[in-house]
Amino acid sequence: MYQLIDGKRISAEIRHEIAEKVAGRANHGLTIPHLGAILVGDDGSSETYVNNKVKDCAEVGFKSTLIRLAKDTTEAELLQRIALLNADPGINGFIVQLPLPRHIPEARIIESIDPRKDADGFHPANIGRMVAGLPGFLPATPYGIVELLKRYKIDTAGKNCVIIGRSNIVGRPLSILLSQKGMDATVTLVHTKTRDPRYFLGEADIIVAAIGSPGFVTADMVKEGAVVIDVGTTRVPSDQTKTGWRLAGDVDFVNVAPKCSWITPVPGGVGPMTRVALLRNTLMATELQTGV
Repeated sequence: MYQLIDGKRISAEIRHEIAEKVAGRANHGLTIPHLGAILVGDDGSSETYVNNKVKDCAEVGFKSTLIRLAKDTTEAELLQRIALLNADPGINGFIVQLPLPRHIPEARIIESIDPRKDADGFHPANIGRMVAGLPGFLPATPYGIVELLKRYKIDTAGKNCVIIGRSNIVGRPLSILLSQKGMDATVTLVHTKTRDPRYFLGEADIIVAAIGSPGFVTADMVKEGAVVIDVGTTRVPSDQTKTGWRLAGDVDFVNVAPKCSWITPVPGGVGPMTRVALLRNTLMATELQTGV
């Protein structure tokens, strides 16, 4: 019988830990962390995600600022907003919500963020520190996945781990974290040019699906007793909800779960952990900026 990896529960634990630290800072008259977010356009998923981040900040005692920009905002206008946040001593960490409208190059935007305020952990300077095994701001979703594995005491040492997807946001940084000392997994990245991906998936002790393709991972791809982490959160039509849509993962949960030892649900698995990683990074940024 499979067991669920409950991201809601673990993220709540971490938020409680962060809230205690913030309360301690307040009691000693120290700076209260302030997380900013820039939302460009009106993408529904991004809107929901950013609003949840604001709620998370309120729960742990952070200050928060949400800047909304129209979808036709130019690259220059967005860079100007980022420059203002970089220079604002009252903002300890901030994110630019992705994806951006197509006319704005994401890489250039990410590189314009002050690495010391990079709450998403995407800046090349912070990725470099992660690769070198140095302390720093970790990419939010990979951090959340690693933390879930640690807190559920799921053994990764020497295990065959297959990650589906090689994005700079999830797949590639996660492959580095899982292969580092302390996690010690043997990691394979499966992507669109991989020959016979089913072979690698069939040998995997741990599968991480991060491609945004609903139901991509089917039961015949998964061996008995595997651990499956589903990063996918795609909106699909549904006549069972008031909104007319539901979140679907990259894993065919109903048929895959019975073969697993552990599996994350969608929603309620990786998503809450991604959000709590932003709080962790912002608290760390505040501590580094203030020296305490």
